[in-house]
Amino acid sequence: MMKVFWVAICICTSTIQTIGQEKEHNLQFNTLPSHWDEALPLGNGMIGELIWQKDGKIRFSLDRADLWDERPMKDLHRNEFSYKWVQEQVAKKDYKPVQEYFDAPYDREPAPSKIPGAAMEIDMKSWGDQQSSELDIKSATSTITFKNGIILNSFVHATEPIGCFKIKNAPTDFSIELIPPAYQGKASAGGDVVGGDDLTRLGYKQGIVTKGENNITYTQEGWNGFTYKVSIAWKWEGKNIEGVWTISSSNPKFKLPLSEEKFIQKHLDKGYQSDHASHVNWWNDYWKACSIKIPDQQIEKQWYLEQYKFGSASRKGAPPISLQAIWTADNGRIPPWKGDYHHDLNTQLSYWPSYTSNHLDEAMAYLDHLDQNKENYKRYTKQYFGVEGLAVPGVTTLDGTEMGGWIQYSLSPTVSAWLSHHFYLQWRYSMDKKFLKERAYPWIRDVSVFLENITSIDEKGKRKLPISSSPEINDNSLSAWFNENTNYDLALMKFNFSAAASLAKELGLTNESKHWDSILHQFGEFSLSENNELKFASSLPYNVSHRHFSHMMAIHPLGIINWNNGSNDQQIITNTLKLLDKVGPDYWCGYSYAWEANMKAHAKDGEGALKALQIFSKAFCSTNSFHLNGDQTKSGLSKFQYRPFTLEGNFAFAAGLQEMLIQSHEDVIEVLPAIPDAWKDVSFDNLRTQGAFFVSAAKKKGVIRKITIKSEVGGTVRIKVPTNLLNPLHINKVSGIQVDPEYITATFAPGAEMTLVRQ
Repeated sequence: MMKVFWVAICICTSTIQTIGQEKEHNLQFNTLPSHWDEALPLGNGMIGELIWQKDGKIRFSLDRADLWDERPMKDLHRNEFSYKWVQEQVAKKDYKPVQEYFDAPYDREPAPSKIPGAAMEIDMKSWGDQQSSELDIKSATSTITFKNGIILNSFVHATEPIGCFKIKNAPTDFSIELIPPAYQGKASAGGDVVGGDDLTRLGYKQGIVTKGENNITYTQEGWNGFTYKVSIAWKWEGKNIEGVWTISSSNPKFKLPLSEEKFIQKHLDKGYQSDHASHVNWWNDYWKACSIKIPDQQIEKQWYLEQYKFGSASRKGAPPISLQAIWTADNGRIPPWKGDYHHDLNTQLSYWPSYTSNHLDEAMAYLDHLDQNKENYKRYTKQYFGVEGLAVPGVTTLDGTEMGGWIQYSLSPTVSAWLSHHFYLQWRYSMDKKFLKERAYPWIRDVSVFLENITSIDEKGKRKLPISSSPEINDNSLSAWFNENTNYDLALMKFNFSAAASLAKELGLTNESKHWDSILHQFGEFSLSENNELKFASSLPYNVSHRHFSHMMAIHPLGIINWNNGSNDQQIITNTLKLLDKVGPDYWCGYSYAWEANMKAHAKDGEGALKALQIFSKAFCSTNSFHLNGDQTKSGLSKFQYRPFTLEGNFAFAAGLQEMLIQSHEDVIEVLPAIPDAWKDVSFDNLRTQGAFFVSAAKKKGVIRKITIKSEVGGTVRIKVPTNLLNPLHINKVSGIQVDPEYITATFAPGAEMTLVRQ
């Protein structure tokens, strides 16, 4: 047998050169799409636009993240708004009042809800035939080209709440209009949560459009005095037209730096080229964060489009990603599921890819939002649960107020523990001690206080919730409640107390750490079948296809049942995944396939992970890569064949591919742990791991040739290597190197680097 050696050397460059974003990753069409959810998407976390064509006009659907109707959900906050009252109704088996009081208002009432901004339309009937339309994701710029030489460019500035457009060789009959949403008119019957109610049901007085010589404004008043204003201005520069637009709102948290008029004029005076240059600089830095190269072009393109959408939709200083973020439906209706913040999985899945892809700054928009609404969550905790601590509603408005819906998730007692997981991941991937002390531990501690307060010790000596659920199993029926802890609730509670104990210990809070650890050990074991498969609960096996893999939370994302733990956990993971596939995907959504890819990758099943990603990309996405939930091929991949657009599936897809390329559980870094055998040539650059390490790697002709590990803040880590023959040489700022048949263990100083090269 030929001996293969890995040599650890110090090198000058910190990365392996991996080709990053390329032209083939762009969205490219012969003509502009003719439907809003197939449009070219641009945005900066605060404002966004969708570019498509409608009735012979180029349509820019304009949006802003804080455009919200935040009226209280009608009839929700009544005397019965109480966890204890729900328990009593469940005990009496009289569940219809619960459905009527807590669930029905969400379906019946049009608001609270995200609302759209407006649309800008440019008449192109006299422009001749289109030649192409393209979204260049490297520069986040769209280009629409006509055969007669007219070119329309557009971008949403990366750091300013301004959109810019330029028309080269503009026609002399140039015409632009601002189209307000149809807030007035005859309303259809309500109750269509997926398709969206008519906007007219909101009851707004139609806003005012004011036209000047080279400008248009539209002012709209919403509920309770909330207002927003859309402003457009343009100028001629020789044969070209340059224009800008913005949306401002009366929300005091997110104000424009200047008045609308001065802000618009400032950017119109700066000019398209100047704004575009600073915009591109931001995106250049964004794309430097990481890159990948895989042999499946469609999956690679989809990943880059997800990275682009993430950078467009989540930005520190702006609200985080909601169901549709800054691309609210432009169809005259309220967006699907009111465009709200669904914390039963949607917001969580949306931020899964941020950590490994090295976009921690963008991920902070999520955690900032949660911390900013903390006092409102504590008000809800006291009002609904009647205890101290921190609980978060599963469905909320922009300011974190509960909206109702199926209460097994909309008022779930463990939602805040799933949110704790993101505070924990931000800490583990950054190793930022200040963040740990001031934000991560306080959040997780407060959630632990709440969970301790609402659980009790049962007759078997085990800690449990008074009633438990597994969203969204058995829908919102009496049978959706269990007297024992479901695997979903149990996994989240175990995670939260485990994290509280470990973070308190990290901070030297010994007594607190011991307390949380003692609570952790009061919980029972996960419910398993005779075949070592995870069940929904001890009284309910996994026996029905469902889009939400709530029973598998302990596997992914929480990692309590972990492949690295050995054969027992591996058997549970393998058997549970086999059962998942056996029961089948009849009632899966697109995000279910993306979630499955993450779990298959965790189980080192590269073939299975790839298959799930391929199905997602092929069958559940629009032509512009938007996740449409249902099977668009109608080929039996799901009985859901509708097309409501939501973003969480897109970002869970990106996380799934990243999990195939690198994993970092239990202070172990594993490179290319779950790639298909057919992938002979794979590389990635600068993926981030837990412990704040950056890893780059290259596989050529089926053999890993090079791995580079760089530490941001220092620490000890084990690297799983693909051979037991290691020969470490000169290392700079790396000490304590130990080699065994499977791992190399080393201690890194801040900024230290080690490269393993096959020779």
